[in-house]
Amino acid sequence: MSQAQVAVIMGAGVGLGASIARRFAREGFSVGLMARKSETLATIQTQITQIGGVALAFPTDVTDQAALENAFDQVRAQLGSPTVLVYNAALFSHVGLLELTPEQFESVWKVNCFGAFLGVQQVLPDMLAQQRGTLLFTGATASLRGSAGFAGMAVGKFGLRALTQSLAREFGPQGIHVAHIIIDGMIDTDWVRSMVPNKADHTFLLPDAIAETYWQLHQQNSSAWTLELDLRPAVEKF
Repeated sequence: MSQAQVAVIMGAGVGLGASIARRFAREGFSVGLMARKSETLATIQTQITQIGGVALAFPTDVTDQAALENAFDQVRAQLGSPTVLVYNAALFSHVGLLELTPEQFESVWKVNCFGAFLGVQQVLPDMLAQQRGTLLFTGATASLRGSAGFAGMAVGKFGLRALTQSLAREFGPQGIHVAHIIIDGMIDTDWVRSMVPNKADHTFLLPDAIAETYWQLHQQNSSAWTLELDLRPAVEKF
């Protein structure tokens, strides 16, 4: 078992999730990668290995309690107990309320909120035993504003923000740093570019730049912890 600190990225996609994983790996962390798609995880794992880091892939559905418990059992057995958990899983939903089915509503809420609850329950006992740990949660514009056509997503992201606040108040005094990062804008990924092909380069958030903020949050001294911050391109209106 590695003696390095362990960071688990739930929702390790090819954009922000991959950037966060690489950033922590460069600091010597062993990284556990969780997402549904094995191919995506394999790509990120290779990227980290190529820079001399350690990463293992644990394909799983972050909303499935039994599957997630098994994945974290494997993390602890193969890497060690996580000292950092990043919840980056998200499900985008832009559907009018009358067109939004109950099944879609539940699915969006589960990915954007419920999975974070399940993940936290897996890592908190060991973090509390060590009296240290960092929990980082990726929010969105929808964390603060329920826009037309975004009811499903906003409920999930509002819930994630509420979970973060409750965790910080309950476990911050016990040495656990909890932070919620609101991404107010579009992240520069191939999928996002395909949706807005004419959008100018300088109007996107760069995944590596966001990941640097996550690392800085983890590094903060407990005398000056951040609970919440927002990130947006310089030209973004707010």
